[in-house]
Amino acid sequence: MSVSSPPRPRSGAAASVQVPRRRGAPRRRRWRLLGKEDADVLFLYVVTRAGLWTTAYGATWLFPPDSRTRHAASPLSAWQQWDWWHYLRIAQEGYFPGDLRPGMEGWDNREAFFPGFPFTLRAVHAVVPDWAAAGLLVSFAAGAVAVLALARIARDHVPHPDAGRRAVLFFLLSPCAVFLAAGYTEALFLAFALPAWLAARRRAWPLAAVLAALATTVRVSGLFLAAALAVHFLTTVRAHRDGRALPWLLLPALPPLAYSWFLKSRTGDWMAWKHAEERGWYRDFHSPWEAWRNTWEAAFGHTTSTGYAVEFQAELLTMVLGLVLTGFLLYRRRWAEAAYTGLALVALGTSYWYMSLPRATLLWWPLWVSLAAWSLRAPRVRTAYVCLAAPLMTLCALTFLTGRWAG
Repeated sequence: MSVSSPPRPRSGAAASVQVPRRRGAPRRRRWRLLGKEDADVLFLYVVTRAGLWTTAYGATWLFPPDSRTRHAASPLSAWQQWDWWHYLRIAQEGYFPGDLRPGMEGWDNREAFFPGFPFTLRAVHAVVPDWAAAGLLVSFAAGAVAVLALARIARDHVPHPDAGRRAVLFFLLSPCAVFLAAGYTEALFLAFALPAWLAARRRAWPLAAVLAALATTVRVSGLFLAAALAVHFLTTVRAHRDGRALPWLLLPALPPLAYSWFLKSRTGDWMAWKHAEERGWYRDFHSPWEAWRNTWEAAFGHTTSTGYAVEFQAELLTMVLGLVLTGFLLYRRRWAEAAYTGLALVALGTSYWYMSLPRATLLWWPLWVSLAAWSLRAPRVRTAYVCLAAPLMTLCALTFLTGRWAG
């Protein structure tokens, strides 16, 4: 029976009764395709966005750069921090404006940032004149897609009607959740990566590969996702006979190769983006124990200011959390997800010191799904998490929105 047409009346007296077709009915049916659980997830998303925007507004009034000022800055200014300026300059000027090249005085190492987000920002700016507002809009729309996909992934893993809402709640209250709302890459990456993983779970390999390829235009972490898709394919191919889909798994490697070729044509260096990370953020290779030792010294050796020291303490704690999560995934034989988190830990744990590990937890969807499953078995987990994470999220948001390092 077609959804768009009313049922036929039976013969007899009932046949003379005509059911009027209201003009707005098809639209309501299409809206209901989202489902009540999806509507609840979007409500959580919008409410938490409103909380972060309110925090940004309060930050401009309570913590201005000049404590004697009588005029608060625009709330949009609070979101223009740190990496945002790299994305903005790429969107406005491209990667190599004028005659500037890597190695020149004043070079900002912008080639370390993949082009997906800056190019999306430039496209949205054609409609939204304010650059900061355009960045927030990109993250807002992408974040909505991401939370819907995360809820579906959680429901696939945990057959419970509340699993999706809980995973999204934990995700949106995570300590570094401010980066999902800011003009940063996390939300856009997840808007491609989470649907890609969902498509792979349902063996829609061409769709998964295309979405993973889009994710690799945003962050190099997309290659970790591609590896996870490959592991999932190899561990399920015999059961589902998906062998003909194998060539699709090569697609996510093309955007990084194309970007490397572009940088090679301008700089003569195939790995210019990696070398920019080394120059600007000390992401040259060091052994895992050396990276731990250097981070420990920065956290507890009184060699950095207290603001940076506490961030390095968070880096150490997050590394421990990541190792526990990866071990748990291996124990549960969730090989593909373990490959994803494990590769992320290797990449971030072999630099001079740990940097941006807390932010990286936003990309670890197995963490939020596992927390949701745990909270369904132990109801107090949700209460404990909310009571601990919500203050940390506010603290991290204020740190970022007032221009301090909150990586």
